[in-house]
Amino acid sequence: MKVKDLMIKNVCCATPDTKISDVAKMMSENHIGSIPVCDSQNSICGILTDRDIILRGVACGKDVNNTPISDIMSCNVCSCDENDSIEKAEKTMSQNQIRRLPVCDENKHVIGIITLGDLANNNEEIGVNEVCNTFSNVCNSNGNKNAK
Repeated sequence: MKVKDLMIKNVCCATPDTKISDVAKMMSENHIGSIPVCDSQNSICGILTDRDIILRGVACGKDVNNTPISDIMSCNVCSCDENDSIEKAEKTMSQNQIRRLPVCDENKHVIGIITLGDLANNNEEIGVNEVCNTFSNVCNSNGNKNAK
């Protein structure tokens, strides 16, 4: 099974200058927990999660109405290709303890996203043990020592 078989294709993206409060509204309206951040060439340059908003924004006293997400986003973004195997995507998620993996084309344009939920919803096709191992590794507070 390939990433393109499971990925969500309609992905909301933001730019680095988007304000924190605007991204929080986007997340709320779309019932999502992360937003890829794309530069002026529409290439991925970061990712922002709901947790980033709380821990790097609100908890640090940032003015969410005036602070750009570039101040709090993660810049070292892991991604995958739509033709990658699900196993490769799971390994990336496990090793890096990430719940949402952007899918990018050869120009680093975001064309989709794959989540732990997508894996869970397809556990019969992927394999229950594989999905459980991925969940365990992503949620493991001891890092990736159990990643395969």
